[in-house]
Amino acid sequence: MKIRLVLLTVFLCSSFVSFGADQPAALNFDPGPLPFKFVAYGDMRMTDPHNHGDTDPDRRKAIIEAIAKQNPKFVLIGGDLVLNGSNGADWSEYDKEMTPIADAHAAVYPAIGNHEMHGDANTALANYFKRFPYLNSSRFYTVKAGNVLIITLDSELGELKSPQREWLERVLTKGIPADVEFVIFDLHHPPYTHFGMASYGHEARHEEKAMAAYLEERQRKTRARFLVIAGHNHNYERYLHGDVMYIVSGGGGAQPYMPHRLPTDFYQGTGPTYHYCLITMEPGKLNFEMYKLTGDPGKFGWEKGDNFALTYK
Repeated sequence: MKIRLVLLTVFLCSSFVSFGADQPAALNFDPGPLPFKFVAYGDMRMTDPHNHGDTDPDRRKAIIEAIAKQNPKFVLIGGDLVLNGSNGADWSEYDKEMTPIADAHAAVYPAIGNHEMHGDANTALANYFKRFPYLNSSRFYTVKAGNVLIITLDSELGELKSPQREWLERVLTKGIPADVEFVIFDLHHPPYTHFGMASYGHEARHEEKAMAAYLEERQRKTRARFLVIAGHNHNYERYLHGDVMYIVSGGGGAQPYMPHRLPTDFYQGTGPTYHYCLITMEPGKLNFEMYKLTGDPGKFGWEKGDNFALTYK
């Protein structure tokens, strides 16, 4: 029932500009008048709640409850929604744990992560698109919501010399609506991260580095401000390169990793950073707040861990 409720919410608030698995979905979401708010986060790895090794069920549920209380218009998820994409039981747990967000009537716009593709790829994708039929089997797509355009990418497909890269270039050169003031790129693998320095094997890959160079080149020619939100590395990071702000938001519940913080990093938090990101859109302004989960089960609390604002050029 809850999954049907959230799907109905998306269908009522969204319209489809294009259809077909060979044509990426271009969705329009009506958020109502400015200001409006939405949430971005990722890497929950939902699975059997008795599994406390790959993920923390208590913390991921606490995060979902906090997100629902914000009454966001929609939620962006940067991949790794479940532990094993081909495991139907993991997806059933996802349906159950996302009930508070469904009850809040918030639409969900996900990006595919590496865990979505675990196991048999066909089974995994069938499980994924069963939850998100409004994506029309599009592994990458756009959502226009007021003055923001969201470009969701599939970093499991690669970004170099691919149909996805060609599509991205078309969108950025010809497809940004005139009333869009901000463009958010949502994907799983981060273009910038300090996790490789901590020897976790989660360093930025060549594909994402090349994409970042392209985005920074396009930003110089584009009035709309760019914001990149990725996941994969289970903590929080923020960097500024070429006038593009980059966020790593992988603190949705999966086993935490500790990056090697540098003195120049915007975020200097130590230890795990379970969190979600609240984004508020105003005329000509994007306000970003990261809320960090503190304490232990039964005594959880919240604190603002980071914040910044972007202004339209």
